[in-house]
Amino acid sequence: MISFETPASITERLEFVRALAQTHMRRWARHYDEHEHQVPWEFVHAMWDEVLRTGYSFRSGTPRQGDQADVASQTLVHVIEMLSWGDAGIYLCGPGAGLGGAAIEATGTAEQKQRFLARYREGGPKWACMAMTEPHCGSDTAAIRTRAVRDGEHWVLSGEKIFVTSGHKSLVDSDGLIVVWATVDPRAGRAGIKPFVVEAGTPGLRVTKLEKKMGIRASDTASVVLEDCRIPLANLLGSEAVADPGKGFKGAMATFDATRPSVAASALGIARAALETVKELLALQGVEVRYDRPRSRMSALERDLLDMETQLRAAWLLTLKAAWLMDSRQPNTLESSMCKVKAGDVVTRVTQKGVEMMGPAGYSRALLLEKWMRDAKINDLFEGTGQINRLVIARRILGYTSRELK
Repeated sequence: MISFETPASITERLEFVRALAQTHMRRWARHYDEHEHQVPWEFVHAMWDEVLRTGYSFRSGTPRQGDQADVASQTLVHVIEMLSWGDAGIYLCGPGAGLGGAAIEATGTAEQKQRFLARYREGGPKWACMAMTEPHCGSDTAAIRTRAVRDGEHWVLSGEKIFVTSGHKSLVDSDGLIVVWATVDPRAGRAGIKPFVVEAGTPGLRVTKLEKKMGIRASDTASVVLEDCRIPLANLLGSEAVADPGKGFKGAMATFDATRPSVAASALGIARAALETVKELLALQGVEVRYDRPRSRMSALERDLLDMETQLRAAWLLTLKAAWLMDSRQPNTLESSMCKVKAGDVVTRVTQKGVEMMGPAGYSRALLLEKWMRDAKINDLFEGTGQINRLVIARRILGYTSRELK
């Protein structure tokens, strides 16, 4: 049964993460926001040293030998929430397998997981990324045009991907990899989509652009071109990926089921940072929430703060449930989408309200509130927009297929 008590193993890990968030993230948040694409190497090396020391991945939640795997996902959302409280953009610079690793974990065989993920436990800092979105399509995965054609003992990949988080770090700054979702049969729609691992340094694989973004500016978001990239047949993830039509698409959805709670946790870290800052600043002016009073006897500011806090806690409980279901090896598609929708709404409203409540100071660079408002919106967009996740939720609750409810 789900418990609302934080396990001791998570509390212990959060002590290190909290210190890291305060010393290497929050104090540098403004600097890296204003120096987009400058890598926070001090943070990167601090994170990587801890990965090598403990064997724990702060990006994918992979537990070290002997850790309790039954709280791995819950640990991850706690860790990501705290790191994003420090700074969401810098958090996304953290080394590790990340979203690419999540795709490998969701779709790869045991041999592939060992072969591709072992590098993230040794050597220097490395990253992995995943490429789904293309210039002509985002949420409509059936429209993917990147092709994978079998040629003897190789697959040949050609196409263009955009909005690839950590694409530059994975393919240029380190000996990482990219999981590319491509179609082996464009006429088959989603049934033709398969996941392929392409190693950094593969001929024909190029990072062509780094996006200039509104928020999370420390994180690199790249465009990637594949021109006749030849990869071994064994780099197609999954032992039955070719034989089973639709398995690739199901793998993509399983990846998002695993990662959407992490996105929600990141959003809530930003929201908590904004709410705490607003409460501290208002307290200096003598404004504090009087929890012992009925709502009708509170000031407008108190009611706003209470609403912000209530929504934040509700979203956090949804996120914990989605993570708990993963740890319990239970389906979490509905809860995963629900927590991401809720967290995306909450972080957008909390950060906007925080700027509003602080007036001109909130809108200025004197405070981090305006930055957090810019950082917030991406959480409602990537890994499935709020609209797409609402469709997922409606289909699950009402029992409709994707063809019946669009």
